[in-house]
Amino acid sequence: MRVLVLVLGLVLSALFSACGSQLHPDDVRAVGQTGTGTAVSGAGADVGGGTTTSVDGSSDVGGDVSTAGGSDGGTTSSTGGGTGTSGGGPSGGDDAAGDPTGGTKAGSCDGFKNSTGITDKEIVVANSSDLSGPVPGLFESARLATAAYLAYFNSRSDICGRKLTLLELDSKTDSAGDQSAYTRACAESFAAVGSVSIYDAGGARTTQECGLPDLRANILTEGRADCTTCFAAQALEPGVITDAAYQFYTKQNKAATQSAAFLYLDLGGSPALARSFSETAASVGFQVKILKGIGTAEFNYAPFVQEMKDKDIRFVSFTGATIQAVRLADAMAQQGFEPDQFVVTQTQYGPEFHEQGGENVDGAMAPVPHPAFNSGNPEITQYVQWLQRVKPGASPSTFGLFAWSAARLFAERAVALGGKLSRETLLAEIRKVSSWTAGGMHAEMNVGGKKSFPCQTVVQLQQGEWRQISGKGYTCGNLVRTSVAR
Repeated sequence: MRVLVLVLGLVLSALFSACGSQLHPDDVRAVGQTGTGTAVSGAGADVGGGTTTSVDGSSDVGGDVSTAGGSDGGTTSSTGGGTGTSGGGPSGGDDAAGDPTGGTKAGSCDGFKNSTGITDKEIVVANSSDLSGPVPGLFESARLATAAYLAYFNSRSDICGRKLTLLELDSKTDSAGDQSAYTRACAESFAAVGSVSIYDAGGARTTQECGLPDLRANILTEGRADCTTCFAAQALEPGVITDAAYQFYTKQNKAATQSAAFLYLDLGGSPALARSFSETAASVGFQVKILKGIGTAEFNYAPFVQEMKDKDIRFVSFTGATIQAVRLADAMAQQGFEPDQFVVTQTQYGPEFHEQGGENVDGAMAPVPHPAFNSGNPEITQYVQWLQRVKPGASPSTFGLFAWSAARLFAERAVALGGKLSRETLLAEIRKVSSWTAGGMHAEMNVGGKKSFPCQTVVQLQQGEWRQISGKGYTCGNLVRTSVAR
């Protein structure tokens, strides 16, 4: 089995060396929180949870959902909703207010032909994300965001008279589950949109062979990255990382960066990822004194903290799941060790980090490739509002944000193609996309070229709330090709 590491920008990509879903729930939770994946061969397995849901996005509560589940549990959702257009600056879009495709000019519908997943009334798109397995609901946020965007689009637009319907599939946190899900997606949908799965290599070959456009939120394995019909809204090149955040930390407190420690959860590909972080930091002048892993079975973090105290460490970076990040923060607090800068990953960007860590994690920073959720960014605001219509009380996430972005990119290109829409023409259009922002929702992404992004923001946890501290817009840097790159 090949274990492959992808750096999702600053999403932690810790890869498992274990196969299938024979993992402890905490390990899988670590991967899900950090955005990790393993390329595992496998096929078969029924796809559970697939359902066809029809959502009328015109209602104030986001629409009624009617489900017609098949014997395998498949779900198809027709969700109302559209979002903005491509482009947009760092702080938000200039999109036509309330236009789900941001003013995209619709192509002529002359010559429109129905095909797989397309009837006279609907266009079916699939979302295959990890919903079941050791950690139920692992990537539910991606499915919900996709449904939210479709609800928004359907409430205000259509594609040559056709509404968008969501085929909800469960990749089961399992390679075989991913393969089976994409077997169904190939046969029952026009395209796949917004998917996230740890074992996303499982269905990569199936996807490519059937010619299915797979516009994902994220790609987590090299197997899926090598798929010629697969693309991610959060695009990247493995092992190539922007130095933007490290430049920001240097400007904020250069003295702290001269005594840095990079700690990581010693699991799968985490060591390689932490090494790439440390190399990127060193490229802008950091003095890295410690690069060390912490075993997954280790509960006593005191020795690691003591070593940092002995070496007068002032900058601490941790690459791992939230449970371990909190454990490290607790150990530092217990031993009276307070570094000038404590940096985690976008994995920790969300309410769970503070809920688990309390005041011990206050002050932690994280780089993210989009504005803060509370920044007032117009497209992010749309995402958050429509997410509440689809599932009241749900929290936004970076995975969800890029699932929304993927859905918007699909809708924009499909609307523009009009009667020329086919799997082949859609793929041709996606390959041309080199500076996608979903109307200013996130940093520019070279989706078609599958290249890493140079720009991001830095957020900090202040009194229980994440706030953007890197100023308006983005901080941009150089792309560093680390020793992890292939």
